Amino acid sequence: MRDRADFERYVEHRSARLLRTAYLLCRDWATAEDLVQDALARAWLAWRRVGADPDPYVYRILANTHASWWRRRWRGELATAEVPDGADPRDAAAALGVRDALRTALAALPRRQRAVIVLRYFEDMPDEVIAGILGCSAATVRSQASRALARLRLDPAARAAIETGS
Repeated sequence: MRDRADFERYVEHRSARLLRTAYLLCRDWATAEDLVQDALARAWLAWRRVGADPDPYVYRILANTHASWWRRRWRGELATAEVPDGADPRDAAAALGVRDALRTALAALPRRQRAVIVLRYFEDMPDEVIAGILGCSAATVRSQASRALARLRLDPAARAAIETGS
């Protein structure tokens, strides 16, 4: 039976990877941190019932929570008197245009296709596991991946990122 120490070990070993996955899904570090925290809190509530490999369960919570937040999000603009601060010049990620182009291309994908690409290529999960996480068939995962890759091939920013080897 799973206990608190087991959950703490899981969080310690997997939280960085979960955070990266959440960021790739929502493209905002603060929201990604909230998403991971919420997913782990929900996982804790069911921790004793989770099987031997908790990853598919936690990733499913992460994907479903992101989807529900995305559906509820307000998409209006907020006018401000001042322009917000720019990127910190010491931020190494801001200097990497290739990664930014790839993130921009990922952001242009529909939510479901983006989740498939992130889980398949950034988390190295097989189609069957992704299907379990997203609640669909493996064939649907393959078709979503195919459509996403076709769309990314047409995107000039994504093509530049892929050609430079990122």
